Amino acid sequence: RDPRVDQRCLFYRLPMLESGTLGTKGNTQVVVPHLTENYGATRDPPEKSIPVCTLKNFPNQIQHTLQWARDYFEGEFKQSAEDVNSYLASPNFAETLAKEQNTKLDTVKSIRRTLVAERPTRFEDCVVWARLKFEELFKNQISQLLHNFPEDQVTSTGTKFWSGSKRCPKPLAFDLYSKCEDAGMRNHFDFIVAAANLRASMFGIKGRNDEEYFRDVLNNVIVPDFVPKAGVKIASNESEAKEEAEVTNRGGEMDVDTECEEILNELPKQSELAGFQLTPVDFDKDIDEHMLFVTACSNLRALNYSIPTEDTHRSRAIAGRIIPAIATTTALVTGLICLELYKITGTSQKELQLDALKNGFVNLAIPFMTLSEPTAPAKTKAILEGKEWNWTAWDSLDFNMGDITLQEFLDIFEQKYRLDVSMLSYNVSILFSFFANRKKVEERKKMKMSEVVTSVSKKQLPPNQLFIILEVIANDLDTDEEVELPYVKFRFR
Repeated sequence: RDPRVDQRCLFYRLPMLESGTLGTKGNTQVVVPHLTENYGATRDPPEKSIPVCTLKNFPNQIQHTLQWARDYFEGEFKQSAEDVNSYLASPNFAETLAKEQNTKLDTVKSIRRTLVAERPTRFEDCVVWARLKFEELFKNQISQLLHNFPEDQVTSTGTKFWSGSKRCPKPLAFDLYSKCEDAGMRNHFDFIVAAANLRASMFGIKGRNDEEYFRDVLNNVIVPDFVPKAGVKIASNESEAKEEAEVTNRGGEMDVDTECEEILNELPKQSELAGFQLTPVDFDKDIDEHMLFVTACSNLRALNYSIPTEDTHRSRAIAGRIIPAIATTTALVTGLICLELYKITGTSQKELQLDALKNGFVNLAIPFMTLSEPTAPAKTKAILEGKEWNWTAWDSLDFNMGDITLQEFLDIFEQKYRLDVSMLSYNVSILFSFFANRKKVEERKKMKMSEVVTSVSKKQLPPNQLFIILEVIANDLDTDEEVELPYVKFRFR
């Protein structure tokens, strides 16, 4: 859900009715100003992620291979293009890289690969590139993995390395006419067609799909023989993957800097490629070409590991995390949230109580349904004007005096609230602080609040904006203790 909706409801103190379904599951939540907690007060637990080493080397489900294919799509057709565009648009690219110490070597290598070593000039180059990528991903990398961990490998405890969830892979030999049994798809051919066309669209080259053309080009591609390398480290579990990442981040910073500098010197200068730009490809599950690549890539990976393959329709549902909507669940959830709507709109004659409202959770598959009272908003205690004030996220300090000066604003806090403001901020800009330059502070105190904001933030306030949201840190004048306060809603127009 969009957090901005929650922020607007808080700001204007409006109720919100939230509901959703996920297959047979459904939920409703009622949010009422000052009575319940706001929508953003609680968060859903993060989705369980797939371990990196499982994705990279030890997949055992089609979900793993689809996620790997999605990640590869993102890196090859989007990130690499964005890196090249960033290099071409930034005269001080080396300075930008310096802020990304852990990833800068991978970035410059990707730029060199995309812009120099593998840069196509015609569609035929894209087909050759796709064929060599097939060899690298589905044959060479698997051969290297088996070189490191042979099929008969035994662990230190005497058990077989390739057992349990670890499936022993096998390299694939390219076959233009190969068709998988489970999904009935020509994954080898589909991968080449989709990869070549996506690569072409990235470089602004016109693509094509006729099989005869692909067959003629592929027959003439020279694929280098692969020899597994000695000394290549491959993490066999998640802890080893983390250790490997830590070692990479800690060591060899000087070597990384030197290598980056050498690669940058090899790249063509920005002036030589004036006007040249790549087109990053954003993955969209509803674009058939995108899904053809992801499905073929996932299925080829699945064939490596003897995992049942899936067709494009099923892969689209898994990759897009699509769970079909069920009319029964939708009807039930609609009914539950409408009951809460009646309570909010139909109680003008009496005060609405928390125990009258209900949040709902249902699962028709079990079947299960429960209704619970919403949680009251969390309160923060503050002493204001000599009185105890228990404020919540729904509260604010409202200023409706017009566009007063900063000095007048500070005086109101001192005289009305008996508070000494030590810091005042707007978004990331500090408008006033006790440690700031005295001369600047005195200048700002004479300025109107809107002028201070535009002066410090270097941004003009939109003509339709009525309020300025300010954060305040203040101490009690009598006790000198810091007082926790809500934000200030300052109306300047």
